[in-house]
Amino acid sequence: MKHMPGADPELVLLSHRYEEVERIPLSDMTREEINQLVQELGFYRKETPDAPVPEEFQLAPARPLPSLPLPQAPTADSKTPPERDEGEHPDL
Repeated sequence: MKHMPGADPELVLLSHRYEEVERIPLSDMTREEINQLVQELGFYRKETPDAPVPEEFQLAPARPLPSLPLPQAPTADSKTPPERDEGEHPDL
């Protein structure tokens, strides 16, 4: 949590690369609604402030990362090479 005086409170969800995924405004929510939201997003709540966080939650995202479609391998009868982005190394 980062407190910013004068700013409306919002929950900012970041990816594992620290890229912004989503912003959720919190100003119209009660404490109970915010607690429910955080729980629904999959955050782990410790029993006490000094309790350890289970290993499976230490690097866990609030939501699963979007899965990218796997590139399709060319078929044996295909004569055209797979398309590449400009500047992409042919070995990648």
